[in-house]
Amino acid sequence: MAILALTSAFTVTVASVMVYRAIDVDSNASSRLRVVGNVLPVAALANIVIVLVIWRLAAADSRRQTESAGILQTDKSNLERQIAAGASDLRDSNERLRSVIDSAVDGIVVIDDKGRIEAFNRGAERLFGYPASEVQGRNVNMLMPSPYHEEHDGYLARFLATGSAHIIGIGREVIGRRRDGTLFPLHLSVGEMAVAGERKFTGVLHDLSSRVSLEKQLRSSEARWRAIVESAVDGIVVIDAHGRIEAFNPAAERLFGYNDREVRGSNVNTLMPSPYHEEHDRYLARYHATHVKKIIGIGREVTGRRKDGSTFPLQLSVAEMVLDGETRFTGILHDLTERTRIEAQLREQTALARLGEMAAVIAHEVKNPLAGIRGAIQIIGGRLPKESKDAQITQEIVSRIDALNVLMKDLLMFARPPQPKTAPVELNDLVRSTADLLSADPALKNIRVEVEGSAPAVLADPDLLKIVFVNLLVNGAHAMNSEGILRVAIGSQGHAAEVAFRDSGPGIPEDVRARIFTPFFTTKSRGSGLGLPTAKRLVEAHHGTINIECPPAGGTTVTVQLPTA
Repeated sequence: MAILALTSAFTVTVASVMVYRAIDVDSNASSRLRVVGNVLPVAALANIVIVLVIWRLAAADSRRQTESAGILQTDKSNLERQIAAGASDLRDSNERLRSVIDSAVDGIVVIDDKGRIEAFNRGAERLFGYPASEVQGRNVNMLMPSPYHEEHDGYLARFLATGSAHIIGIGREVIGRRRDGTLFPLHLSVGEMAVAGERKFTGVLHDLSSRVSLEKQLRSSEARWRAIVESAVDGIVVIDAHGRIEAFNPAAERLFGYNDREVRGSNVNTLMPSPYHEEHDRYLARYHATHVKKIIGIGREVTGRRKDGSTFPLQLSVAEMVLDGETRFTGILHDLTERTRIEAQLREQTALARLGEMAAVIAHEVKNPLAGIRGAIQIIGGRLPKESKDAQITQEIVSRIDALNVLMKDLLMFARPPQPKTAPVELNDLVRSTADLLSADPALKNIRVEVEGSAPAVLADPDLLKIVFVNLLVNGAHAMNSEGILRVAIGSQGHAAEVAFRDSGPGIPEDVRARIFTPFFTTKSRGSGLGLPTAKRLVEAHHGTINIECPPAGGTTVTVQLPTA
């Protein structure tokens, strides 16, 4: 541009000189061109000024272009450095991401929208036993057993068509198939992503084999312990820190008469009679406050209360445990009813042994002298006039001596019952013959005995059983004031024969029934109180039992059970 301006200025100057020369040649035209001659120098000067201005502008523009080129070159260099740094960061980031993915314990599998495997980390290699090179490009359903193997492509196509996700973004437990064909449990979490406009799916797989094995072991262990608890003979009751029942095994149900549903969540003092019922909560609170143990880890005998209100002796052992940070107490309850009964029998047998020794001494020291006294009184009475008052007195003395002899005999029978001489006995025949014997007594002439039923033969001593049956028939007759019908029912239950004596009397009060087999206890004006205790001892000598019941309708039923032959 500067060169063009200089050329233009030079042209104008030359033209001006030529014009002046032409004017000199043509003087006639000088006047016409004088004006032009005045103008041309001015124009030439203006052109020179313009050229200078343009030169300056061109020089400035050139400097600016040079500076801009430098700036652009600098920016280009900076951009190249930034691109290089970004590429390096991206490579580092990719390396870190790959390291994280490959070092992950869980398997990570990436598939495309056709289900083809694109990425398979080392965790997945360990899980399935395949190297990445062997599975890349293949359908992911190769890692699934039937029926999932056949269903997966359909599920993926349905999701792509409808967008309805059954597992994507949710996660669930599935089954995986290893290279060797073995199956194992997995937790699968699936995420969706878009890479370069293409849909990809990432699956994170966590091996559940250890957890499933542990759960199986726990279930097995729980089942074993539950079986032990459920089959335990002793009652087992678990309560929380507030005394509420959390577990109540079948043995506890049998002990107390409650089922598990009835007592679960209830206070354990439901199973206790007064005063323990009212005291238990205070004891529990005191233990939490002081941790002073009075029964925990020690055990003691306590009294339990059944659903029907009856009480029974128990041996209670209590242990403390902590589950999930909360205190629990386990009570193991052993029914002492049988032991208490046996202890009572032992005490009774000990007392009876002493009584037997005393009875033997009395029989030896008293019975023989009494026999001599009775004989002497009879002789004296035989010499007295029969209608005299003295003869009646001697008869009364003999009668009292006979009663004393009967008492001595009963006492010896009770204290030292003979050992049964067992033989097969038909109970029906024995009961009928005993009833016939009773009918010969004038005092029982208004009593009719009805015998019904039958039972297998028993191994017993008929003479001793006859003593028992006579006692029970006489007691029944007395209860009915010696008139009415005594019913005897014979039957069997399992391996035992039963003989039930039923009267229609007023029944026996409960307080009397509790003491009915106590020696020397009687409600009769005349009686030794040894009849029923002796009958009980004779039945037990045959390994049998004797029970007394009083139905609400009235009367008394005495049932004798004897083992069959």
